[in-house]
Amino acid sequence: MHKFKHLLGVIAFAAVLGLVPVLTDNGFYLKVLFLIGVNYLAAAGLNVLVGYAGQKSLGHAGLFAVGAYTAALLTARLGWNPWLAFAAAGAMAGLFGVVIALPALRVRGPALAMVTIGFGVVVEKVVSEWQDVFAGQQGIYGVLPLTWQGQPLDSRQWVWVVLALGIAAHLMLRSLLRGKYGRAFMAVNTAEVAAESVGVSVYRYKVLAFVISAVTCGFAGALITQQNQYINSDFITFNLSVFFLLIVLFGGRSVYGPLLGAVVLTLLDAFLARWPGVQHFTYGALLLFALYAMPDGLSGALSGWARRFGAKPGPAASDAPELLAAWRARVAEAAAYGSQVLLRTQGLYKAYGGVVPTNNLDIEIQSGHVHSLIGPNGAGKTTLLNILSGIVPPSRGSIEFRGASIVGRPVFRICNMGLGRTFQNLKLFADMSVIDNVKVGLHQHIRAGFWSYLLGLPAAARDEAGATAEARQILQFLGLQAHAQALAGSLPYGLQRRVELARALATRPALLLLDEPAAGLNPQETAELVDVIRSIRDLGITILLIEHHMDLVMAISDHVIVLDYGEKIAEGQPAAVQGNPRVIAAYLGTDEEEEEALHNPEALAGARHV
Repeated sequence: MHKFKHLLGVIAFAAVLGLVPVLTDNGFYLKVLFLIGVNYLAAAGLNVLVGYAGQKSLGHAGLFAVGAYTAALLTARLGWNPWLAFAAAGAMAGLFGVVIALPALRVRGPALAMVTIGFGVVVEKVVSEWQDVFAGQQGIYGVLPLTWQGQPLDSRQWVWVVLALGIAAHLMLRSLLRGKYGRAFMAVNTAEVAAESVGVSVYRYKVLAFVISAVTCGFAGALITQQNQYINSDFITFNLSVFFLLIVLFGGRSVYGPLLGAVVLTLLDAFLARWPGVQHFTYGALLLFALYAMPDGLSGALSGWARRFGAKPGPAASDAPELLAAWRARVAEAAAYGSQVLLRTQGLYKAYGGVVPTNNLDIEIQSGHVHSLIGPNGAGKTTLLNILSGIVPPSRGSIEFRGASIVGRPVFRICNMGLGRTFQNLKLFADMSVIDNVKVGLHQHIRAGFWSYLLGLPAAARDEAGATAEARQILQFLGLQAHAQALAGSLPYGLQRRVELARALATRPALLLLDEPAAGLNPQETAELVDVIRSIRDLGITILLIEHHMDLVMAISDHVIVLDYGEKIAEGQPAAVQGNPRVIAAYLGTDEEEEEALHNPEALAGARHV
């Protein structure tokens, strides 16, 4: 129902704007409307890159130039059909988006902004200096405009064309961003390591965000060129990149943000055009205002005001019991590995200079068991989990998971093989709802692809409905269903820990790595965690956990591995490990206290921190 309400709203909005050219023939008003549409197109794609994926760009004037000059050269020099040239402009800009994305995969933050500035400067210099092709400031004349029934578009028709393109862009990007692609972009923006650990390829989604922003910017450049029937190097300036970025930041991270920003700033730009000095000062002031005084932009401010009138209803709890059985079956299928060794390492070694947190480790993780990894602080426990999940590459040694080597594989591919994890320090997607955090964990299991989401095809809607149902099952399993629509970062710490566990379970792991799941929990929450871990094991999921609470370790473990200074000093059943002299010495030291500890193995159970 909400989808149809939105569609009706878009139709009504388009009808109102579509009447404006009928009611006036004022060339200035029609030009301003056209420019609002063009700026919206450029900003809509840039919002995916900046607002959702979190990749700052100050070089989109260069992509605007790619689209503009592609349309100009293909029509004025080669005589292409203007509509084909327009389509080619978007495609060519998309290719250049890939070119910019490649260095962006190695840098971030201010360094990324500098890379994109460099791209914009290079494009500006090329079109200025390569006179034989781009004609510099003299420019390219005779660009063929878009046509209708063999006649060039008039001022009214240009407004209608850009309106149609803007509506199409809005509907497609909204469909894309409200599904798994939008969640993946936001996950990359919030915590790249966490995104990889739940099966999202950071590499792929950064490139995709750059390509989307480049395509819409290329279309914007082509429209300006074909409407003017002329382009020169004066169009391509750093100020244009700043203007596009300002539209996005001022409008806010929302599918409606670029429209709000385009309307306000295009009107302001037209009003201040006669005073360039004031114009540039105003841009700077607005940029500071958008960054500091209104970080969520106009759309964020309006959304905050709207939320005061009521929250969205939560999921229907009555649906969960029936769906929970289906989730259990899928988990059991994903985790089934008989009674064999699920994971094996041999000679695993990692050194950071003279520090060796992992020293020739040989371990075996038996399917269906709860394995605990204990040892004093600095023993190398978290480093081992990072190596097993692919975050840290080993210096040497082998790791076999489900019979295949995983050394050197990307983190997201290891996750897709059935290895999930949580983190010692929480890595939630704090600005996303609890249920969306869990749905990010289901990312790899949502089969509908890019075009299905972009075009809003039934396959995407069907897969989204399935993901929502499964996420609700997992939330009920962990007692979180009442918090499904809450922002993950707004929950108490203990519940945030449980949300991260829910997200890891959503990956449908065969092996689940838990890095200090009881850290920061009170005694009641710790006791509840014991029951949760047992329930997870009963689903058929193998668990390897690091934990400081020895009473928890002894209560739930089938097998305990003890590390000290990166070496395995003991392993076996909890009772045997608890009485091992080397383990007691590692925890309590080797001075006169050890003498007493050797005669009192129960002292180890009182060691609360490992």
